[in-house]
Amino acid sequence: QQRLAVGASGRAADGSLRVLFIGDIVGAPGRRALEERLPALKEELCAAFCIVNGENAADGVGITPKLAARILAAGADVITLGNHTWRRTEIGAYLESSEQVIRPANFSATAPGRGSTVRPAADGTNVAVLNLLGSLFLSPPISMFELVDELVERARAEAPVVIVDVHAEATSEKVALAQWLDGKVTAVVGTHTHVQTSDARIQRGGTAAITDVGMTGPHDSVIGVKSDLAIHRMRTGMPVRFETAEGGVRIEGALVECDGDGRATAIEPVRVPYP
Repeated sequence: QQRLAVGASGRAADGSLRVLFIGDIVGAPGRRALEERLPALKEELCAAFCIVNGENAADGVGITPKLAARILAAGADVITLGNHTWRRTEIGAYLESSEQVIRPANFSATAPGRGSTVRPAADGTNVAVLNLLGSLFLSPPISMFELVDELVERARAEAPVVIVDVHAEATSEKVALAQWLDGKVTAVVGTHTHVQTSDARIQRGGTAAITDVGMTGPHDSVIGVKSDLAIHRMRTGMPVRFETAEGGVRIEGALVECDGDGRATAIEPVRVPYP
């Protein structure tokens, strides 16, 4: 990755603001990699703000308050979640009070927590982060398209930089949302499939997009699960208790660069082996 000097303002020497988005943290291997490498990685990439998808942090499914605190302590400014948000019962009360850990906005309005937040970057620039859940196979109570316009309008009133995490199974949904929001937000970043895609791009209206930023965890696996267990289930159709794999660990994500108005100027996939 290109290195740029960072001044006292927290911006790169060319005046751009860089946002690092880290893809789905999977289990203990993913957490170890993040905790040990994130502080230095942010410095190497001149990232003034960092978002981490943490919905698989607890043994591959869900997140706990303790693990969320560790990810934030490692250098994340915001943690986004997804379809496994409620797998750990203790997370509900934590989300009710947290301003840095958000869950999909298109969950039920009665669910605890929030679907968006605004936090300051290193230079003081406000960055809004929105979390949305796709419909295919995930079946949220509300379609993300029903509420995204209002969410974006509110976010833009509070922050020049707006990053959307669309946690979805379908490539088509992620691409459609990115095109719908082109020119309205800084970036639309896909999560959930754990496979980094090669379509990082700046769209015509100035919005960066990537269909999936990938997975931070063990890649000698079936999307983070021990291969023999996942294959056994696929071959036999019998229930299997999944376990997180260990080998081939790497950090994956994307680095988004934008100007002072929040218009994206570059997006690059990030892939860092660990150790």
